Amino acid sequence: MNFSNSLLQWYLQNKRDLPWRNTTNPYPIWLSEIMLQQTRVSQGMPYFLKFVENFPTVFDLAHATEEQVLKLWQGLGYYSRARNMHKTAQIIAFEYNGIFPNNYQNLLKLKGIGEYTAAAIASFAFNEVVPVVDGNVFRVLARYFDIETDIASSGAKKEFTSLAQELIPANNPALFNQAIMEFGALQCVPKNPDCNNCIFNNSCLALKFKKVSELPIKIKKTKVLNRYLNYLIMLDSENKTVIQKRIDKGIWQNLYEFPVIELLKDENFDTIVSEIKTVLKSNNVENIILFNEKIIIHKLSHQKLYIRFYEVKVSTLNSTGTSLETLKKYPFPIVIHNFIEKYLN
Repeated sequence: MNFSNSLLQWYLQNKRDLPWRNTTNPYPIWLSEIMLQQTRVSQGMPYFLKFVENFPTVFDLAHATEEQVLKLWQGLGYYSRARNMHKTAQIIAFEYNGIFPNNYQNLLKLKGIGEYTAAAIASFAFNEVVPVVDGNVFRVLARYFDIETDIASSGAKKEFTSLAQELIPANNPALFNQAIMEFGALQCVPKNPDCNNCIFNNSCLALKFKKVSELPIKIKKTKVLNRYLNYLIMLDSENKTVIQKRIDKGIWQNLYEFPVIELLKDENFDTIVSEIKTVLKSNNVENIILFNEKIIIHKLSHQKLYIRFYEVKVSTLNSTGTSLETLKKYPFPIVIHNFIEKYLN
């Protein structure tokens, strides 16, 4: 088909030289696909290189502690990816003797590997004829073929996968999958694509009907929850503080944080001081200082966090203290890590 042939020619001339593309070893391919979920290549690349350096094989990753993995992942976000990746590494290393499943259906059985990731690994590592369908692919196909299906609807994935299946060449599925993803990342970008210099500007239906900015259609809107977090850096006379591990499911599971007071809205300093004294009544609060006058706004996919940090001098700590010097050893959410960097300097 002209579409597929033109796409492959474009890819061979324009592709980026990325390390996970120079191998059929499923381990680095898997690492890259997990890291690049909802993450730009420019952001994910340093993390990929760090992981390969620290964990050159799936056995090295499997033998690492979860804290080591989360510390290296710090700042990449969506931390459940790292936890699932670590568990899957242990399964592959200890149950499968380090050998990845070599087909789409068996890859799907592994934790943290969904349809897209399984298709990517199966085609890139094992040349299985199975199409990848991610955001880039949705966009390219919706525009080229003028598909008005809401990509957030229940049947969209099946429709686009079926179309991609018709387009993918049986003799080179890996190259086609790489090509269509790269085309969406570099050429058919979400906003203001350069349609004048596009190989498909004579055949793209969205361009013909002036609908490029309208496609793909995604009606479903994610509801964002606002949360107001007040972190307490408690300090005793020995300059020790308190940190705690987030064990509940949700954002930042198994990362560390300072004790936190969550409120329904952003309160003034006096109200927060009163709240802190109420919560820490047995700690003999001596002094409270607001570290950041300007509230820190940290955006996640479904939440918007409004964060303040308070230094709270106490005469005694209720739990075992942690010295300030050792804080950098622990995996923290990036917003708290950045605070610690400023606070300790």
